[in-house]
Amino acid sequence: MRTPHCPRCLGDTDPMNPEPPVQLPAEQWCALENAYATPPRAYHDMRHVHEVLRHYAAVAAGPGWAQPAEVYLAVLYHDAVYRPGQRDNEARSAELAIEHIAHWLPDRGIDASRVATLIELTARHGQLAAGDLATDPVSVDACHFLDCDMAILGAEPAVFDAYDRAIAAEYRGVIPAWLFKLNRRRFLKGLLARERIYLSEFFHARLDAQARINLRRAVTEKR
Repeated sequence: MRTPHCPRCLGDTDPMNPEPPVQLPAEQWCALENAYATPPRAYHDMRHVHEVLRHYAAVAAGPGWAQPAEVYLAVLYHDAVYRPGQRDNEARSAELAIEHIAHWLPDRGIDASRVATLIELTARHGQLAAGDLATDPVSVDACHFLDCDMAILGAEPAVFDAYDRAIAAEYRGVIPAWLFKLNRRRFLKGLLARERIYLSEFFHARLDAQARINLRRAVTEKR
């Protein structure tokens, strides 16, 4: 596998987490960063990965992970392939994760199929309810993983607003502005109407109230 030159990939440690459950070689980090840089994104870039990793660490310090390495890799790769409006982003991101694990982490005991399954579940944001997933530890991991990705909804208002603007920027020129606003408002209203925005009790208790404030403002204010 040929990897483009990446001057930031100078070491063999993970710059985003001081104690990751699996160490990625520098070449893998380089390939991952190149994936997130192509095409350039306003929101779904490595900054988003940093933020999701912050919530990953909060779960690790709280309820914990049954499969920390698999979830960690799912966080790293879940938006590696992202083109606004395309329906196969999650599937292609999962495929890239499997390819990279086979190439760079073949002897680490990673369940690549589980990594792929977690990534593909992100296509169902806003569709799954807590009762849709089982209660075994691996399924609880899925709930926490999906909630990590959606934690931005419960961010401070200014952070949420920046996220909302960034999503709009990613779709600018892809679909007509009126259609984006219609679909975006429908998605946010659907989240707001749910009995629970977050699948896990951990995130429900921490972020649901603020998420509802942010969502209510987003669907009622003119933007």
